[in-house]
Amino acid sequence: MANVAAVARMTSRASTRTRRHSPRRAAAVRSTSRHAEHDAKKVVTNPWVERTARLGYVVRGLLYGTMGVLALGLAAGLDSGSTDPRGALALLGGNAIGRVFLLVVVVALLGYAGWGLIRAVYDPLHRGDSPPEIAARIGFAWSGLTYGALAVFAAGLLLGGSKSDSGDAVQKLVAWGLLQPAGGAIVTIAGGVALLGGIGQFVNAYAAGFRKDLKRNTMTRAEQVTVDSLGRFGMVARGVIFCVVGIFVITAGLRHDAGDAHSFGPAFEAVAREPFGHVLLAVVALGFIALGLHSCANARWARMPGR
Repeated sequence: MANVAAVARMTSRASTRTRRHSPRRAAAVRSTSRHAEHDAKKVVTNPWVERTARLGYVVRGLLYGTMGVLALGLAAGLDSGSTDPRGALALLGGNAIGRVFLLVVVVALLGYAGWGLIRAVYDPLHRGDSPPEIAARIGFAWSGLTYGALAVFAAGLLLGGSKSDSGDAVQKLVAWGLLQPAGGAIVTIAGGVALLGGIGQFVNAYAAGFRKDLKRNTMTRAEQVTVDSLGRFGMVARGVIFCVVGIFVITAGLRHDAGDAHSFGPAFEAVAREPFGHVLLAVVALGFIALGLHSCANARWARMPGR
């Protein structure tokens, strides 16, 4: 009985110490959380984050606009070169002035990539945590990674590389995926996600969800209508190309052949091969030009943390 009593006393003292220390631990956790939140706020409200992100919107707009012009040339039957973002970069950086531009592009794309990751992780614009909102934040993360890779490619061009060295980025990624266990299934699912992303562009064009990210109170009614129209038209065009790329990737997964996967350039060409394809491609090309103008509008009116 004495042993039982001793154990009970020891348990009681241990419980008392735990209760005494628990508030301290909780306070330490809260303090750490506050410090992390403060540091995150400092990052997302840094003026240079805003400046480089806005510059990134401009560069992204130039890339989309250049892709649209190249696709318009393809629709007219001209050999206008590769119509993907890397082809646009190679065209824009193909002379002495362009190489200076590439330096700006690298900085701007890194800034825009960082802004995408910040929106995904810290949610400074308060998108929320519901499943659709989390999906949107995953999209921001993917955008950040994509534009980060494009910045690396632009840096390679600046240092003397060439577009011909790069190959089809989607094809390379699919080839790597097919080498993994259950690679065919993984690639097929990835293609399905890309296809859903294209359909999501159509939904976003209809709902004009991008409006919540703009400072509409500083825009005139005419500016609002113009920017909304450019965004909707551009997103429909991008949705068409995303869907074609998704179908390419699904086909590659089902056939277990990376050669069936392609990026934007072959997607534009595939549109041109359809009935009345050159007319359809011209419309899609104009949509990409509209998307470029919409991105430039974002450079001016996009909401930023603390603004």
